[in-house]
Amino acid sequence: MAGPGGRMMMAGGGPDQRSMDFKGSGKRLLRRFAPEKATMWVMSLAVVASVALSVVGPMVLGRATDLVFAGVVGRGMDQGASKGQVLEALRARGDDGLADMLAAVDFVPGQGIDFGAVRDILLIVLAVYVAAGLLMLVSTRLSTRVINRTVQRMREDVQAKLERLPLAYFDRSKRGEVLSRTTNDIDNIGQTLQQTLGQLINSLLTIIGVLVMMFWISPLLALVALVTVPLSVVIAARVGKRSQPQFVAQWQATGSLSGHVEEMFTGHTLVKVFGRQEEAAAEFREHNDALYEAGFRAQFTSGLMQPLMFFVSNINYVLVAVVGGLRVASGALTIGEVQAFIQYSRQFSMPLTQVASMANLVQSGVASAERVFELLDAPEQPESPPLERPARVRGAVALETVSFRYEPDRPLIEGLSLEVSPGQTVAIVGPTGAGKTTLVNLLMRFYEVTGGRILLDGVDVARMSREELRSSIGMVLQDTWLFGGTIAENIAYGAAPGREVTREEVEAAARAAHADRFIRTLPDGYDTVIDDDGAGVSAGEKQLITIARAFLSDPVILVLDEATSSVDTRTEVLIQKAMARLAHGRTSFVIAHRLSTIRDADVILVMEDGSIVEQGTHAELLEAEGAYARLYAAQFAQAVAEVD
Repeated sequence: MAGPGGRMMMAGGGPDQRSMDFKGSGKRLLRRFAPEKATMWVMSLAVVASVALSVVGPMVLGRATDLVFAGVVGRGMDQGASKGQVLEALRARGDDGLADMLAAVDFVPGQGIDFGAVRDILLIVLAVYVAAGLLMLVSTRLSTRVINRTVQRMREDVQAKLERLPLAYFDRSKRGEVLSRTTNDIDNIGQTLQQTLGQLINSLLTIIGVLVMMFWISPLLALVALVTVPLSVVIAARVGKRSQPQFVAQWQATGSLSGHVEEMFTGHTLVKVFGRQEEAAAEFREHNDALYEAGFRAQFTSGLMQPLMFFVSNINYVLVAVVGGLRVASGALTIGEVQAFIQYSRQFSMPLTQVASMANLVQSGVASAERVFELLDAPEQPESPPLERPARVRGAVALETVSFRYEPDRPLIEGLSLEVSPGQTVAIVGPTGAGKTTLVNLLMRFYEVTGGRILLDGVDVARMSREELRSSIGMVLQDTWLFGGTIAENIAYGAAPGREVTREEVEAAARAAHADRFIRTLPDGYDTVIDDDGAGVSAGEKQLITIARAFLSDPVILVLDEATSSVDTRTEVLIQKAMARLAHGRTSFVIAHRLSTIRDADVILVMEDGSIVEQGTHAELLEAEGAYARLYAAQFAQAVAEVD
C-alpha cells in the first residue's frame, strides 16, 4: 500500500532493520505472565517436587544394584566367615585391589541375593517415578493453562491496539505485514512457550538437583563431570549469537511474503485482467526464496546446537565412566553409587542439551515477540477527555485557516477556510491529489490538523471526543466494506452500538437507498448470507447496501466519498433523490465526479493543491469560466449528453 506521500513503506521495516533486543524483549515477554503469578507458583512447586523425586530415583535404584552385587559376591564365599576375615584372606593372597573394591560392598559370606529387599526397593523406585510422573502431568497442565491465557491476553491487547492506532499507521503499513504480526507471530510465540517454558523450568531444576546429588556421591566425579560445562556454554553462546539475526530475518521475510500473498489474493481479478500472473508468480518466488534462505540459515545454524552438545555429552560420559571405574576399584565407591552417578551424569547432560536445543525455539519466539511489541508500541492517536460539546448538534461546520501535511516538509493544505451552514449539501471536486478526501479525514479526525481548527456548531472538534464526533457523522466510501453475515446484519451495522434494530427499520433504510428491490430477489432476501468479499452481489449492489447502512445511522452530517461511482446512471439518479430526502436538515459533504451530484449541491468547492480556488453553485461556476468550467468540460460533458 502506498502511503500518503506516495512512497512505499512497511510496518516494522525490512531485513536491514536493527538486530533485535533479545534480552529486553525476552524480559518483557516474561513480564506478561505477571497476572498468572499464583498459578505459576503452584506449577513451580509441582515441578520442584517432580524433579526432586526423579533425582532421588537413581540413588534408590543404585541401592538395589548394590544388594544384587553383594548377593552375587557373598554366594561364592564360604559360609560362617565374617566380611573382615574374607578381606584379610584376600590381602594375604596379594589381592589388595579386589579387597579394596569389596570393602565398600555390604556382603555376607555364604548368603545370596536378598530378593525380598530388592523387591521392596524396586517398589519404592516405582512409587517414586509414578509420583514424579503425576506431578509432572499437573505442572504440564498448569503450564498449558498459563501460556494459553497469556497468549489470549496478548491477542486482546493487539486487537485493542489496532483499534487505537491512527489511520496514518495503516496508510504506511502493508496490510499483510500487520496481519502477519497479529496471526503468524502470535501463533509462533504461543508454540514457542508451549514447547519451552515448562521444559526449561524442568531442565534448570533438574540440573540443580542432579548437581547436588553428584556432589553428595563423589565431589571428585562431580568436578570431572563439570569439566565439559564451559565447553557447552561456549558452544551455546557462539551458535546462539550466529543464529539470532537469522531468525529476525526469517520472520521479517514471513511478513513480506504474507503481505504479497494478501495483495495478490485481494487483487487477483486485476492480476488476471492485465496478464500479470507471471510477474506475480515471479515476485512470489522471490519472496518465497528469501524466506527459504532465511529459514534455512536460521534452522541450520541453530540445528548445529544439538549434535555439538551430544558430542560434549559423550565426552562427559567417557570421563565419568573411566574415573568412576577407578574409584570402584579403589573401594572409594560402590558399583551402585557409580551406576547412580552415571545416570546422574546423563540426567545432567540431557537437560543441558535440551536447554541448548531450545535456544533456536526461544530465539524464534522472542523475534516474533519483538515484532508484536513493535506493534503494541506504535504511537497512538492521543484521546483527551471531552472538554466541550455542542449544546445541540445541528451540522454547522467551519474551517478556520486549516493547514495539514502528511510529511513535515511537504505541505498539502495551507490556510483553508470554509463555512457550511446546517442542511447544506457541499460538493467537493478537483483533480486527484487536490486534498478532497484529506479534508473529510480531517473533519472525521482520522488525522489531526497541523494548523488552524475545525469547528462543529461553534465547538473545536479537537476538544470533543472522537467517539462523540463520529457518532454525528455518517460515511459512505467508494470502497465498499461488508462483513461475513446476512444482508440485514450488514445494514443494521450502521446503528449506534447497543441499540436494537428492528427488521422494519432495516427494510425502511433499504427502501430509502433503493436496495429493497434487488434484496428481495435474492433466494433468502434479507437473510441472504454474504462473505466479507460480498460474493453473490454486484459492486453496485454492495454500494447500495452500504448506503442503506448510512440511512439507518440517521446522521447529522453525511459524508459521501465518491459513493455513487459503482452504480449505473439510472440507479444513481434514484439514489440522489433519496439522498435529497436524507439530506433534509442535515449537512452533506459529497466527493464525486458524477454530474447529478454536482448539479444538486447547494455549494460546490473546487480544490487544487490543497486550496479552494472556486466556490459557488453549478450555474455560477460555469458562468465564471474558471477551473470548474474547465473541469466540467473535460469530465462531465459526455455525462450530460448521456443523461439528457
